Amino acid sequence: MPIKSCVIHTIDKKPDGNPAVLHLRDTELPQTDVLENLLHDFNVAYNGKQSKGWGLFHAESGAYPFSGWLKAYFEGKSDFMNFSRHAVEHLTRLMEESSLTVGGHVLLVHYQQGLTDYLAIALLHQSTGVSLDEDMNVVSAPHLDFGHVHLAARVNISEWQGNPESKQYISFIKPKLGRKVGDYFREFIGCQEGVDSPGETRTLLKAFSDFVEKEDLPEESAREKTQMLVQYANSQNKIGQSIGLSELSSLLDEDRPEAFIEHLRLKDYGLSEEFPADKKVLNKFQRFTGRIEGLSITFEQHLLGNKLEFDAENKTLLIRNLPVQLLEQLTLATEA
Repeated sequence: MPIKSCVIHTIDKKPDGNPAVLHLRDTELPQTDVLENLLHDFNVAYNGKQSKGWGLFHAESGAYPFSGWLKAYFEGKSDFMNFSRHAVEHLTRLMEESSLTVGGHVLLVHYQQGLTDYLAIALLHQSTGVSLDEDMNVVSAPHLDFGHVHLAARVNISEWQGNPESKQYISFIKPKLGRKVGDYFREFIGCQEGVDSPGETRTLLKAFSDFVEKEDLPEESAREKTQMLVQYANSQNKIGQSIGLSELSSLLDEDRPEAFIEHLRLKDYGLSEEFPADKKVLNKFQRFTGRIEGLSITFEQHLLGNKLEFDAENKTLLIRNLPVQLLEQLTLATEA
């Protein structure tokens, strides 16, 4: 993934009430293998984050100037360093107003993946590990900690420029520490949430369950298609891409590639043609498993309300249409 431009500035802000100090780099970072590895490690960590939101820019204004600076850069009216300085100075001002954050290293990188341009922005922190020097002595080794990135966003520049109606060309991490922690960072970018990724994912899984029931698929076929759906969604997440309903439909049934998409249109679930899958919702969909005193139960979520009925008040699970082999065993046992 070729890097077009990249810089890291540093904001020194500690939770002691003292003003933040901005340390600006004068030039872009040189194009090296190390920089390529840095971007790769960042993208792996970013794509693996479960809690993300998706949205679009607010209209450019004094309160939300970021998109204007970004537009000027891509139109050739400003260079990358000017854009980055404006952006990080704005972020520093917002940090000053927030008592919920400390400083860090601000990564801004414009890169290309395939035919798509992206801009990634992240607040990184350093951690200290251990390593060996040339004389095999154990020494401390500071490094950028991608495992604990809480404030980061990525703009699909190509979609932003080429599809003005899109509401999901920006993705951003939703910090586990709470909404307020991330609010100032989204304000810095000027991003508003445009796609309800968890809601869309839940609707897709409900539509899939309805499809499985309508088609009256054999158990093995239903299980295979469930795995296809989850694997496809996870693979798209891994590379930072959205689910495409037409593509998913063709994967679910090669002989009838339009079957699932026709089901969606007929029932009018209101799903977008493309949307980012929510990893938390997907993970809950895969299967339920439990063991107790010699009893082991594993089943997939789409069976609930169909072959399985859960009574929360009485803590019971009713199973309908038992597998033939199990039914025969139980019948013999009761007759003995």
